[in-house]
Amino acid sequence: MTKKNRRHFLRTAGTALAATAYTATANAALPEAIRRALAIPANNKTGTIRDVEHVVILMQENRSFDHYFGTLNGVRGFGDRFPIPLAGKRNVMQQTYTDKKTKLSRVILPYHLDSKIGNAQRVNGTSHFYDNAQDAWDLGRMNNWPTYKQTQSMGYYTSAELDFQFALANAFTVCDAYHCSFHGGTNPNRVFHWTGSNDPDGKLGGPVLDNSQDHLQPSTSATGYNWKTYPERLQKEGVSWKMYQNMPDNFTDNPLAGFVAYRQSNEKRGNAVNGSPFPPYQPSDDAVNPLFKGVGNTMPDGGFLTALREDIGAGTLPQVSWIVAPANYSEHPGPSSPVQGAWYIQEVLNALTANPEVWSKTVLLINFDENDGFFDHVPPPCAPAFDGGQLAGYSSIATDGEYFSKAASATYEKHPYGPGPRVPMYVVSPWSRGGWVNSQVFDHTSVLRFLEARFHVKEENITPYRRAVCGDLMSAFNFVNPNHEVLPTLPKRTRAEADAVRAQQEKLQQVALPAEGTQVFPMQAAGIRPSRALPYELHASARVDVRNFQIKLSFSNTGRAAAVFHVYDRLHLDRVPRRYALEAGKEWQDSWDLNADRGAYDLWVLGPNGFHRAFQGNLAMLAVADTAEPEVRVSYDIISKQIRLTMANRGEKPCDVVVTANAYRKAGPWTFHLPAGMQRDQHWPVGAQGNWYDLTATVAVGGFSRRFAGRMETGAHGVSDPAMAAT
Repeated sequence: MTKKNRRHFLRTAGTALAATAYTATANAALPEAIRRALAIPANNKTGTIRDVEHVVILMQENRSFDHYFGTLNGVRGFGDRFPIPLAGKRNVMQQTYTDKKTKLSRVILPYHLDSKIGNAQRVNGTSHFYDNAQDAWDLGRMNNWPTYKQTQSMGYYTSAELDFQFALANAFTVCDAYHCSFHGGTNPNRVFHWTGSNDPDGKLGGPVLDNSQDHLQPSTSATGYNWKTYPERLQKEGVSWKMYQNMPDNFTDNPLAGFVAYRQSNEKRGNAVNGSPFPPYQPSDDAVNPLFKGVGNTMPDGGFLTALREDIGAGTLPQVSWIVAPANYSEHPGPSSPVQGAWYIQEVLNALTANPEVWSKTVLLINFDENDGFFDHVPPPCAPAFDGGQLAGYSSIATDGEYFSKAASATYEKHPYGPGPRVPMYVVSPWSRGGWVNSQVFDHTSVLRFLEARFHVKEENITPYRRAVCGDLMSAFNFVNPNHEVLPTLPKRTRAEADAVRAQQEKLQQVALPAEGTQVFPMQAAGIRPSRALPYELHASARVDVRNFQIKLSFSNTGRAAAVFHVYDRLHLDRVPRRYALEAGKEWQDSWDLNADRGAYDLWVLGPNGFHRAFQGNLAMLAVADTAEPEVRVSYDIISKQIRLTMANRGEKPCDVVVTANAYRKAGPWTFHLPAGMQRDQHWPVGAQGNWYDLTATVAVGGFSRRFAGRMETGAHGVSDPAMAAT
């Protein structure tokens, strides 16, 4: 939200090493709030999600994942081994910035917002409207981010600035594939978070593209949005809920204020249309005006959680609670700061853990509405884009509601609404302790899906595409035996101390953008962390058609969840990248015509959690008589924890396939002789390396090269990529 709009191994690979839990001395290094939360065992009565009795959701403001956690070990940060390619042999970390006045261009790398040399805590916010968010993403090309988002968008923090946030991630679970729902600002993303939709076709007051309806100031309560919100569905089904906020200091971060039903509930309470005089919410209001607790002044103490503490103490904490922080503690760049947001999270944890019985039955979800304009390097899993009226890719999933419609505006017609860039997401609970990373794809609708799973109240607004591609957060939890997880040991800070850090930082100038010649690539801390099992089993392979100068890629999904394959043509990076969204059990094939490139091809594929394939070669070198025609494919042998390379030669001459390990093993390379018309299989064990693999197969003829990398999923938990950020 902008002012203008008011508004080595990481401890263990799993529970088998529980005996190596941290000592009391190490625990003492953690902030008190986190130590207490870690110490309280989970309610484990049923060993299922039914053990959760309360879900508390705190959505903070405007930070991207790389901006916060690009340097955290064991997550997909700046050490990602497969950043998407850009023109000029660059990758996505090397962004082009063009000054709009001088028209001069330079490359900007992510740079450290170092609090020792400048005002890092209160870095200026960036532009984050729908138009410039679409331009920065550029349908997946992502090559001019700071041009549209300002130079400070490339700034990032380390643990020196985010001691509490890093400690929280190291103590509980951090999600490194959680995306905001919408390419744009606060209110559209928050509307997705509370309703599952932005009314994409504009039939009920939307589509929500900006912050124009983010507060109680209409000319009349009859104006606003008219579709059903999730709190209304909970109310109908008898599931208790409440919005904890201060009025008027909620930083216009409560999207329910834009809905007619809630605006009318405000007037029914006797308030002016803007909510004044903001009388404190009373439990007696609920009997006659149940929606008022969605927009009323439920935290009249300034938003500092007194009401939350009182409800916990009285045994009246709702089954579902949303918290909206006051502006200064929202973590929004400019009005707030990371240190103040950390203090607020600490106080939420203190309130919840004050009653151990309550905490033993509570899930706390902490996410961020959007990325502001801060850079994140992972391409969002949007539906395929339209390029010149044609779909660049394919989706086996219905994409209704995913595209901007001309009925709303001709600008950016048929551009996907989202999902947008990654944002931080912590899963804090007795069932998610241990410093885990979860790399399943999620977005804001995933929070609603988790509530659906627990309370059996369906959100009808979520599109089929989001339901398929984005998970329900269930993979982030261990409900079966949560009290056997290895526990790490957070920093404690008072409100006055947090405010003092902000005040001290304000005396400094903004952290300067490094000169182009002095830039260095950002360094991610080495080391792995325990990683949750994922529902993915993906395949991508190639077959060349020498006669017609084509290459065909085949995609298949034999896993348990839908996934998106991104395909970049490295010979034509100006083109819109193709995306293929496949449900579980589906497959698809597509072709590239190589005549204009005289048979040359260089296709680069990316999927979830570092799934990568690369296909290079030149058919012109094969289009002669009596030559070899090699191909290599990968499949999985899950039981024996091996991957299988199937090498075939459909040509008329023999060839040698050379296989090289790019990571995880020092042996090799290996050479395999393939007579004409023959095929052979070769197995590589991967269990000792966490089931991660990265192999390249080359053949001298035709410039043939195939690269296969990723993690073979076995249904068991594992570790993050040991080669990521390795030094």
